[in-house]
Amino acid sequence: MGVPRQLNEAEGIEPGVKDAVAQAIALCGELGADVDECELPLSVEYGMPCYYLIAPAEASSNLARYDGVRYGHRSAVDGDLGALYEKTRHDGFGDEPKRRIMLGTYALSAGYYDAFYGQAQKVRTIIGDEFKAVLERFDVLVSPTSPTVAFRLGEKTANPLAMYLSDVLAIPPNMAGLPGLSIPCGLSDGLPVGLQLVGRQFSENLLFRTGHALEQAIGFDTVPERLR
Repeated sequence: MGVPRQLNEAEGIEPGVKDAVAQAIALCGELGADVDECELPLSVEYGMPCYYLIAPAEASSNLARYDGVRYGHRSAVDGDLGALYEKTRHDGFGDEPKRRIMLGTYALSAGYYDAFYGQAQKVRTIIGDEFKAVLERFDVLVSPTSPTVAFRLGEKTANPLAMYLSDVLAIPPNMAGLPGLSIPCGLSDGLPVGLQLVGRQFSENLLFRTGHALEQAIGFDTVPERLR
């Protein structure tokens, strides 16, 4: 079991989250796993900027079909076809989809494709190679799923960047095309802490077995006391 230093010491990880994950990692050793630290410097540094070029670009391309003619919502409008497109997409998408469509369209536009989307795809390959090298030594990598516990509904709506940073630990394996599993490993401020397990491609069964063994050993109570 590998413990990527950059994923477990990333900026912004709450102390309560770090403590709960550290206890879970120690438990892995007690259960018989060989636990050692490893390094994923490029994946953690470039995973998020890479993702937020590729994902919006793919969203822009995918969501182009929702124009009020072929798929999804259609707004009532008096005017030409262009007015129908504009009104439908204005009414049918929320702020976050619109934000991603605009970012993605820019990244795919003429003159910027190679500099942004094309470059991000090259970085994605490097991230995949870095994970592949580490997973030749380890069966499973472990880290927090998120730097924080759940935040209040709507608390970060006005700050999209803060919302995006919640994914900073889950994005690198996503960019590498690897399976991941998140299980609760304890509490911080009365809320569950997620433990992320990452394996090689097609190692889902191994992750399920590992996650099940850890869940049994941790004995996390999924029913809060106040709901009993």
